[in-house]
Amino acid sequence: MLPIIDRHVLKQVSLPLAGALVIGLLMLLADRMVRLLDATLGKKNSFTAVFEMLAYLVPHYLGTALPAALFLGLLLGFGKMSANSETDAFMASGIGLNRMARPVIVLGALLAALSLLIIGWVQPHARYAYRSVVFDVQNIDVFYLAEEGVFMQAGERTFIIDRLDRGKNAFEHAFIFQDKGAEGSETVTAARGALLENAAGQRPTLQLADGHRLSFKERPAVTSPTPAVGETTEFAIADTPLGRLSKDIFRPRGEDERELTLPELFAALDKPPPKASREEVSSELHERLVTAASILILPFLAIPFAVGSRRSSRGFRTGVALVLIVLYNEIIHKGASASNNGIVSPYVSMWLPWLLLTLFAGWRYAATCFTLRNDVVSSFIDRAGDAVSGLRHALLRRSGWSAAQ
Repeated sequence: MLPIIDRHVLKQVSLPLAGALVIGLLMLLADRMVRLLDATLGKKNSFTAVFEMLAYLVPHYLGTALPAALFLGLLLGFGKMSANSETDAFMASGIGLNRMARPVIVLGALLAALSLLIIGWVQPHARYAYRSVVFDVQNIDVFYLAEEGVFMQAGERTFIIDRLDRGKNAFEHAFIFQDKGAEGSETVTAARGALLENAAGQRPTLQLADGHRLSFKERPAVTSPTPAVGETTEFAIADTPLGRLSKDIFRPRGEDERELTLPELFAALDKPPPKASREEVSSELHERLVTAASILILPFLAIPFAVGSRRSSRGFRTGVALVLIVLYNEIIHKGASASNNGIVSPYVSMWLPWLLLTLFAGWRYAATCFTLRNDVVSSFIDRAGDAVSGLRHALLRRSGWSAAQ
């Protein structure tokens, strides 16, 4: 059983952490859901595909939302205890901030390990699965969206159908043209046809009946003195696979660095995947490691901003803390981009900012937990908060709002 101190601190931090995590995920997924619905609406099983893609996006957004939720939970949880003078009561009874911070430091270590698992192993597989579903939607569903008497394009094939029965996926009078480039072309006409689902999960089959096929082995030359000769055949029934490829026969995972797990990234430093360079693999590897390592700093960074003796500046300190963490994340992303392009080493562009933030957080944490005087940063933030508050009151008096209240 956890001591009552640890249970109380974890309760104060966990509630805002969970709320921020749920709200953040819902907002991120809602924004993406609107775009996915716009791209798939009207297609067969569009809602099923959308929710499947959203499920594969959860690990991606969770890797972003988890550190932000932890930082916000620490700020709000310790800020609430400080505002209610609970931290003063604990310290008066001989329990210092360092002892109160012990459970959240352990919580940060556990969430860092969870984040490493998510971004190191779960995200690459989820990203590959998401791309396979997108591939599915972009290929097969063009046939489900076919309109009567309208030319449609699906890859290298142009087709038009007549008298479409969507309930049976059947149609009449089909014309299909496929341009094979230097290998010629193929034109198929059929009296009727149907799109047959494959229960095994492979790509569906387009079945044509009572048709003709005209094939050219090479592309006809416009300046050729002799006309091109094609091969004409008739068929009673012809089956051809069309549309999407299932996840079982989608291209192998690992086309680029974002689909590789951490061990695969280490191995790919010497042999990058087809669509990635060594710099891109190195940048992706270091960015994931820095992201997980950054979570370890958050308890030491958040607590000094959350607690303090001056209640009037608490909201301003929280705002400064949020701006600082957003700026840090932006620096890491820009550093990853620079490393990705081979401009600078990832140790300079990502690990150096991490080290500076670690030293800053450790210095402030030690000053807050083990000394009685405010550090230089706290004093500066308090003075800036007073200046902003005074400016706000002056503007309110000039506008008449202060008198109205």
